Amino acid sequence: MTSTRAPPPAVPTWVGRRRAGAGGLEWALRCPYCSSRETKVVDKRDGDGVTRRRRRCDRCAGRFTTYERPEIARLLIVKKDGRREEFNRAKLRSGIEKACAKRPGSAEAIERLLDEIEVELRRREGLEVPAAILGEEVMEKLRALDKVAYIRFASVYRAFADVSSFEEEVRKLLPAASN
Repeated sequence: MTSTRAPPPAVPTWVGRRRAGAGGLEWALRCPYCSSRETKVVDKRDGDGVTRRRRRCDRCAGRFTTYERPEIARLLIVKKDGRREEFNRAKLRSGIEKACAKRPGSAEAIERLLDEIEVELRRREGLEVPAAILGEEVMEKLRALDKVAYIRFASVYRAFADVSSFEEEVRKLLPAASN
């Protein structure tokens, strides 16, 4: 049987009011197909800090998935000049992806690296992290993942003034690469 139903929007429409459910209060959300608020959870799976719920609409029988992630305190990155900027995972991913461009390695490995870095930052005391700590953490993780990506990232992060400082950084890797 073919469905003539239009695909749902990327994110279900949340309704700004709460309703009582079996597990206490929860946010009511609209079906992405018919906008009904009457939906039921068919399946729920927890993993890696995200809860995945398969839902079915009581009105149109449409099925859709929602992903729930706990809202956690904001991390602030303290720049060299003293400015504070909210931790931006997408910005960090972009820098790491540029360093890893055209290198063997998977998107999953980059996501794991990002997860590890974020966990390390959140384990620190306080919600403000100096940019230098973030940069060193990224370089440490990249060094373990891919030496070439590490050098690419370090060349931008450390802003090598000349070839000799670049060579020095490469020399630091050579004994580690021969092991």
